[in-house]
Amino acid sequence: EISIETATVQDESLVAEAGMIDSSEGQLWPTKMSARECHNRVRGFSMWPGTFLFLQIGDDTSEPTKVKVIESRVLDETAEATDIIEIGPKKGDGLRLICSDGSVLEMLRVQPITKKVMDAKSFVNGLQGRTVRWLPDKS
Repeated sequence: EISIETATVQDESLVAEAGMIDSSEGQLWPTKMSARECHNRVRGFSMWPGTFLFLQIGDDTSEPTKVKVIESRVLDETAEATDIIEIGPKKGDGLRLICSDGSVLEMLRVQPITKKVMDAKSFVNGLQGRTVRWLPDKS
């Protein structure tokens, strides 16, 4: 059991300072990260700064849309890497983002910029059949 009497005093020479977290650290990079890393970032940055990615909705001429990822989970399956995001086949499934290593991140709740938080099904219903692709950055 840990108590004041049994606790070890911290060695001040081994202390490492951590820099301030910048909001840009919340961006998910499916080309560089696995689904597990993306999911852990979603969980770790849930309060602030939050996590996000840029999506291309529809054709290549539309403006990229910033979408916050509110809730996610990692699936036990793998798939061929693609930049297309689709909803899963079963009721209650989320948006499936396939990372470059083939791991699958399921986004259960998202928030497009200037909109309210919504589940994946509501997001897909608003797409009106348009294709969604993730972009490496907003440019």
